[in-house]
Amino acid sequence: MRLCMFQEILAFILTTSGWVLVSSTLPTDYWKVSTIDGTVITTATFWSNLWKMCVTDSTGVSNCKDFPSMLALDGYIQACRGLMIAAVCLGFFGSIFALVGMKCTKIGGSDQNKARIACLAGVSFILSGLCSLSACSLYAHRITSEFFDPMFVAQKYELGAALFIGWAGSVLCILGGCMFCFSITGSFSNVSHVTSFPKGQGVSGHSRPAPQYSSSSKNQTFDKSEYV
Repeated sequence: MRLCMFQEILAFILTTSGWVLVSSTLPTDYWKVSTIDGTVITTATFWSNLWKMCVTDSTGVSNCKDFPSMLALDGYIQACRGLMIAAVCLGFFGSIFALVGMKCTKIGGSDQNKARIACLAGVSFILSGLCSLSACSLYAHRITSEFFDPMFVAQKYELGAALFIGWAGSVLCILGGCMFCFSITGSFSNVSHVTSFPKGQGVSGHSRPAPQYSSSSKNQTFDKSEYV
């Protein structure tokens, strides 16, 4: 019981930390940064995230421009936005389910109900980690494909810090969610099973006495048969 409780507490710490990292990734500026490979003098640094594109000059002054239209964006940016928002929402609901389903809390009902809620929290965190992992990987794939494409002549970028933070948070959410799912195995081990008794025995295990017939009933039967 204590081991399962400690496992749930550790899973809650991992998943909450991962959810905080994933949530902080969404507004982080540096999703991609302009590369300095092959350049001798760098006068400006270009960087962008899911919401805006900025440039920072040599004096440290940044000028940013928000993406003017959501429908005019590239498909991968729209997909990353949707996946990251879904990851944050799933992690929020997973945190609520985890607080209700943990054995160290006094809400949620019986142990079996709390185990089901904890399993639901684990599934929510796993889905949250997968959404964040997919978004960061999709964005990184676009950056690396443009960087290693010799025919791409526009500004090339490198992976920003936000992608690494998102990957770390995704791994923590997935690990913690799996621990939540594995922690419910002990809650269903004490389920009552129907016990079958041998024929002629009751619930207490004693044999049922055979029906007794009185001698008077036998004599009455024989007396009736004599007059037939």
